[in-house]
Amino acid sequence: MKTFFSLLILFTISFGSANAQSIKSILNSITKNSDTNSSNIADGLKEALQIGTDRSVQKLSIIDGFFANAALKILMPEEAKKAEQKLRALGFGKQVDNAILSMNRAAEDAAKSAAPIFINAIKQMTIQDAVGILRGSDFAATDYLKSKTSIALTNAFRPVIEASLEKVNATKYWNTIFTTYNKLSFNKVNPDLSAYVTDKALSGIFYQIGLEEQEIRKNPAARTTELLKKVFGSK
Repeated sequence: MKTFFSLLILFTISFGSANAQSIKSILNSITKNSDTNSSNIADGLKEALQIGTDRSVQKLSIIDGFFANAALKILMPEEAKKAEQKLRALGFGKQVDNAILSMNRAAEDAAKSAAPIFINAIKQMTIQDAVGILRGSDFAATDYLKSKTSIALTNAFRPVIEASLEKVNATKYWNTIFTTYNKLSFNKVNPDLSAYVTDKALSGIFYQIGLEEQEIRKNPAARTTELLKKVFGSK
């Protein structure tokens, strides 16, 4: 029982409102909500992750989900930046723009396949996992998902992205750009386009999930179910 109360105190501090509460008020809150236990704490975390991942997938899998988001837009890889500048200077700006748009469309297409992978990982969360998240950082839930789903997401995203890149002629644009560039430069560029876009797509989806996690942790209005209000509320 002592351990349980300790966890509830930690939980309230970690997930409560932005205004700090005294330990006394936290204890009063725990007393008033004595039916809260480690099981529905885990249920609350699962529900929060479900909502956060659903929102993230919905936002990123639509047209311009990546392309119109300045924080997530996929641009040319670093090793290709100089090539991009030279190609634009030589009048190949449209081809470069087509390649960039195609990479983002591929990421948006791949994001649609993330939902069932997240659901599976969330269902497997244990009470011990929940306690670990409570003791972790503000992005502990996102990090948990990342550790449980990155391999499966990569395996799911890669073929979708490859197909999407082919579908929108991204590979053709990429080959045109860098075939042209490599004829003009001694510093050849030949990164794996599919691997690059897959990595950026994964980074983008976990970035968005992290934002959703923070919203649920810190904004009471984002707790849209009774369980979330009960478990994440500080009063």
